[in-house]
Amino acid sequence: MTIRHLRIFIEVADSGKMSVAASKLFISQPTVSQTIRELEEYYEVLLFERLCKRLHITPEGKKLLSYARKVVKQYDDLEEKMFSISGVNKIYIGATITIGNCLLSNIIQRIKENNPKIEPYAYVNNTSTIEERLLKSELDIALVEGKITNPNLICIPAVDDYLVLVCSKDHIFSKRKEVNLYDLQDMDFVMREKGSGTRKLFEDYLLDNGVTIKTRWETNCPGAMRSAIIEHQCLGVLSVRLVEEEIKNGEMKLISNPEFKWERNFSIVYHKDKIIDKTMEEVIEVIRRYKEIDILEKLY
Repeated sequence: MTIRHLRIFIEVADSGKMSVAASKLFISQPTVSQTIRELEEYYEVLLFERLCKRLHITPEGKKLLSYARKVVKQYDDLEEKMFSISGVNKIYIGATITIGNCLLSNIIQRIKENNPKIEPYAYVNNTSTIEERLLKSELDIALVEGKITNPNLICIPAVDDYLVLVCSKDHIFSKRKEVNLYDLQDMDFVMREKGSGTRKLFEDYLLDNGVTIKTRWETNCPGAMRSAIIEHQCLGVLSVRLVEEEIKNGEMKLISNPEFKWERNFSIVYHKDKIIDKTMEEVIEVIRRYKEIDILEKLY
């Protein structure tokens, strides 16, 4: 039994409906149902009865409610007193590697400017690792480029992005007016590591179209990917945000073909059981302020 159990129990008792409690706490209804069931099993009592499509608290439930309100109030007072000593609200923010290289620094700077009392901790890794840390509650929230499939995580599309195919100014493709999908067959590529959302999106595309490439470089570092493209004549698929400067200064060429632009979203992700407090709300709002990018229009 935890403070979280008691918070959910109090909200269900106050609202009389699990769906309303779930909505107010930003969690799923099955999570609310499971929490109440765990409390009933823990104390070996029935806390609610369902009559006429509404929950009615039992006498045992009323006793628990009385104690729960006191315990939660004392816990909140404790938290407030301790945090007021330092005046700091810590939040653990995760980001996948592309985002960590092109957006995270600016996001954290904006968070600090908006509220100096928020102290962000940043962690950057690939999508699968970020997902694991969210599930273990080692991160409060994350911004990811890959697909999240675990049902225990809430995923909200927030920032527009594009993957693009690029080569160096000296690559054989740089002088061609047209490059099609099947020209990529058996070409040398630099690829992100396994577990990367960028890699999975591109590999799924190749698999769907029956095209095989040669992976000559594999790295989780965008800088190493840029070097492999510019210095070693590999092709690469990256976020347009990561190669904007190289394309503008002529070191790289964006291969202009509508087939080679993959639209995607960077998504806000957090655990379904995470309580959305004021600090979380402020961080989410900063991320959502990023609008649709027009980098491609400038580069083509």
